[in-house]
Amino acid sequence: MSKNRFSSGDGPSQRQLRVGELIRRTLSDVLNRGDIHDPELNRMSITVGEVRCSPDLKVATAYIMPLMGSVPVEEAIAALARNKAELRHHVSAQLTLKYAPDLRFRPDGTFDQLDETRRIFSDEKVRRDVATPDTDDDEADD
Repeated sequence: MSKNRFSSGDGPSQRQLRVGELIRRTLSDVLNRGDIHDPELNRMSITVGEVRCSPDLKVATAYIMPLMGSVPVEEAIAALARNKAELRHHVSAQLTLKYAPDLRFRPDGTFDQLDETRRIFSDEKVRRDVATPDTDDDEADD
């Protein structure tokens, strides 16, 4: 039997995506409810944007960002890293996996990319190119 017969190897498997989303929801719920025994972490409002899992599901990398820049992202990552064992316990209690994944925390760069995309689209040359109808598309529709 082939090792991975349904995947083309281009990206994460459906299982990785599903487990990552379940871990993201669990972390978000735990942080939102303040279930961690660290008052400093409970005072922070942290958004968990995405969780990516390794192919063997033993490592989960959570991309986080403090809400509204309330605290520096490095401080939030340090607080989460200090409480990694307790967070891992909450995640393993919610999921039925053979192994509880090791949690790693990284800053979420999605918002920075969004700002860069907005800046590019506000450029006059780009707006002009987007507004100009493409003649190749018109001929293909005929």
